[in-house]
Amino acid sequence: MTVPASTSAGPAAPPIADPRRWRVLAVVLLAQALDLLDATVMNVAAPSVRAGLGGGAAMMQWLTAGYTLAFGVLLIVGGRLGDRWGRRRLFVLGAAGFTVASAVCAAAPSPSVLVAARVVQGALGALMIPQGFGVLTSVFDERERGRAFATFGPVMALAGVGGPVLAGGLIALDPAGLDWRLIFLINLPLGASAVVGALRWMPADPGDPLVRIDPPGALWVAVGSALVVHPLIQGREAGWPWWTFAEIAAGIAAFIAFGRRQRTSRSPVLVPSLLRKPAFVGGLAVTAAFFTGLGGLLLVLSLHLQLDLGRSAWGTALYLSPLALGIGLASLFAPAASARLGRSLLHLGLGVEALGTLGLAAVAASGSPVWALSIPTLVVGLGVGLVSGTLVRSILAAAEPAETGSASGTLNALQQLATALGVAVLGTVYFAAHDTGAPEAGGDGLVIGALVVAATCLVGAGLVFLLPRARDERPASTPSTPSTPSTPSAPSIPSAH
Repeated sequence: MTVPASTSAGPAAPPIADPRRWRVLAVVLLAQALDLLDATVMNVAAPSVRAGLGGGAAMMQWLTAGYTLAFGVLLIVGGRLGDRWGRRRLFVLGAAGFTVASAVCAAAPSPSVLVAARVVQGALGALMIPQGFGVLTSVFDERERGRAFATFGPVMALAGVGGPVLAGGLIALDPAGLDWRLIFLINLPLGASAVVGALRWMPADPGDPLVRIDPPGALWVAVGSALVVHPLIQGREAGWPWWTFAEIAAGIAAFIAFGRRQRTSRSPVLVPSLLRKPAFVGGLAVTAAFFTGLGGLLLVLSLHLQLDLGRSAWGTALYLSPLALGIGLASLFAPAASARLGRSLLHLGLGVEALGTLGLAAVAASGSPVWALSIPTLVVGLGVGLVSGTLVRSILAAAEPAETGSASGTLNALQQLATALGVAVLGTVYFAAHDTGAPEAGGDGLVIGALVVAATCLVGAGLVFLLPRARDERPASTPSTPSTPSTPSAPSIPSAH
């Protein structure tokens, strides 16, 4: 009778590491960078698109909001779709579709076609991104998983910085008269590389037909988001007719229906137990205020530099670079500061961001030289860097291990949807001031927009009091890397969306 190996006296041999794991990581990082680049380029490129294709102010807002809105909505179920039908299959489908949508963007003959292609881009990006994290969890063991996930911070930060700079540089070079279209054409070799790499190195998985998905829940979020964002973007140009307010009311009703659905669904998008945790709900409220203000500010600042001050796309990208510098600097010492200060660091970060936005308003109102914007822009970046990582850790600390997947997916989706809302609201505020026709109104759009963002910082600071006072709230049993069946994307690093 043969004795099973597991009963031998010697210790069990460690599992053999997947030899393809680092190549898989490279493919996933490429996909992450591809998504983040496309999420950030339009703030700088939008005026060039309007100059080439025509269209109004609403079209410029939709170029960013359409992408983030579709990404946020489909991200809610993206991870579970991969669990159901296979992660590699969904990754390849998302990457290939994203590449084709990029080609359509580059060839778009009209603003409406470009906006529609951007929406498709965002939806397919939401299929692609969550699968990569699930695959990495399967190919890396616990000893190396932390190292693998640690690479995302620098790559995401670099992509966030590089997106606007790359957009400005390509538009400035204008090879073969392609102008802004080259921004999308560079996605073709990158996307093709992601597809080929996934087919070669990602392990195939059949999926689990027993995984349940809640289409009605995702549908309510999609309907609610669209009904709120659409009138906020289109309402100003239409003169704010009655239907704009009716749509907003209907959108709020859709979100209420979504909340009720989560209590009755057998596979809820948002685990109901999380809604009973004040720390989680309060953290989501802070997230909504923070990303609404940040997403809108980045659009308004870019439009001010190009439409009011006449700077080129390349010059605009350079003037936005202090923001990324500030985020990078603050992110270096934010984790250690968070361990000492707890939620007080969020108050500090939101206060610094508010101070920077007030500085932007002061510079714009005084007619100071354009270089003076760099100082408050750096200050805004420092505040954002203090808040972003601390906020994510505080929210996920409220979740038990079994709730982490749902909490992370909800947080990511809310970031994207709040960014779309910020683009809609702040873009409308900016164009309402910019399009008055008065010569002296050149900086009014940024002034008013910056004041609105400062108000969102104050609201966020008030909501921080809903978070626990404890400096380190994460339960000891909570793993530092994703370990749940559903694997949504990691919370994104704020960048020039």
